[in-house]
Amino acid sequence: MTTPTISGTDTLPGTTTPTRRPDHPTPTPIPFARIVSVELRKCFNTRAGFWLMASIAIAGVLATTAVLLWAPDSELTFSTFASAIGFPMATILPIIAVLLVTSEWSQRSGLTTFTLVPHRGRAIAAKAVVTVGISIASMLLAMLFGVVGTLGGSALLDIDPVWDATTIDLANILLAQTLGMLVGFMLGVVIRHSAGAIVAYFVFSFVLTGLSELLASTQEWFTDLQPWVDFTYAQSALFNGSLDSEQWAHLGVTSVVWLVLPMILGLWALMRSEVK
Repeated sequence: MTTPTISGTDTLPGTTTPTRRPDHPTPTPIPFARIVSVELRKCFNTRAGFWLMASIAIAGVLATTAVLLWAPDSELTFSTFASAIGFPMATILPIIAVLLVTSEWSQRSGLTTFTLVPHRGRAIAAKAVVTVGISIASMLLAMLFGVVGTLGGSALLDIDPVWDATTIDLANILLAQTLGMLVGFMLGVVIRHSAGAIVAYFVFSFVLTGLSELLASTQEWFTDLQPWVDFTYAQSALFNGSLDSEQWAHLGVTSVVWLVLPMILGLWALMRSEVK
């Protein structure tokens, strides 16, 4: 008696031949513009982000009103109004950059974000684009308040409007605003915790700057060294008009030490950190 053999193409009685599932096409990556739009919406669709943005508009109205009420007539110029709104902007906007980065870790949205966008670099790049975009938009808003305040003040007092800011001045202020935003972005990348990064931002911007000013006023050896080691001091020169070659060197050195190098190290750690 012989035993029947089953070839590779035969099937056992009572069984069906398995059908091969059709190959599914590889999904196309999410467009980078869509990732940027999502990251931009994150700045507005949370209560913290909404009120931070709202506070900028509120501060602009209050600053413009204060200048109209209490500034002398000779100070009702475009630069005065723009500077009045520029200070609260320079303080508040870096916090938005901090929250934009740290939200993936502090608010536990990282699992969703990095599942939909597996390459973390694209998500972080989108956050950087939004950071720079908000800097530009804030500058345009400050210019708008400056124009409205200048025209309103000149109309109320029946004087000629004074436009005392050049294109170079505005470009320098925009650069200073962008650097401030990138400081918040860098601290968010390095610390990746909202509260810790915000505290670090205030320490970096106010405590260290105050200590540097105190040291420069009491120690002669630090007076010439301060522009080379104090990032905020070097950045503040952008608000005072055109920079000479030495001031650009101060800004470049301090930016590399306090911004570029920590950013590189923070990005290296961020790409390898575990998202929980």
